[in-house]
Amino acid sequence: MKQQEKIIELLKTKASAKQVVYRKTKEVFAEFQQYLKAKSDVVNNELSDKDVQVIYSSAGDFESKLKFSGDTLLFHMHSNVFDFPNSHLIHKTKYVKQDNLRSFCGVINIYNFLSDSFKYNRMNDAGYLIARVFVNKDKHFFVEGDKQLGFLFNDFINQQINEVQIDKIINETMVYALNFDLQAPNFNDVKVVSVHQILDMNNNQKLKTAKRMGYKFSFETNND
Repeated sequence: MKQQEKIIELLKTKASAKQVVYRKTKEVFAEFQQYLKAKSDVVNNELSDKDVQVIYSSAGDFESKLKFSGDTLLFHMHSNVFDFPNSHLIHKTKYVKQDNLRSFCGVINIYNFLSDSFKYNRMNDAGYLIARVFVNKDKHFFVEGDKQLGFLFNDFINQQINEVQIDKIINETMVYALNFDLQAPNFNDVKVVSVHQILDMNNNQKLKTAKRMGYKFSFETNND
């Protein structure tokens, strides 16, 4: 096959399939946004404590946040389409072997941040990627994630994403975030502090805060 014919063939197959994946993932992310908004409305109606609210916000077609208690879940759709390494289990399935274009997936990343990180513009604070939702051209999907998020949605061959699955993913990520508590650091790690660091902290919110490691001063961040 001549190179030009090869280029045309790849554009007709692989490039076209990637565009389909992108459109399908964008549709799925729009559904996520709808259900995140609905979740905030439904849960707020059940809460009697007005100081505890679920707040939905969107930053466009690729990013949305759900704030609740001291946590914020950030849902972000990547604009690119990905394949997996040849050694990945997805390539060993009959489903993908029958059509290798089925392995191309769009991805929706779900991060857990402390709400105060955004409220006080603490630019040094760390968030955690707790789940990745992979969606292919047939809207088959699986979730890669921590703890229960890593095994509840892993039937890529048979599972198609729909409103029921989206609601379940949102519920599981909220439960995960609520159970993922902020931990105080070891006393000896933070007992020495200079005047400069305190002034820097007060003026610029340089105190780094993250759930797993507690908090660190900005001068410590290079060691992470």
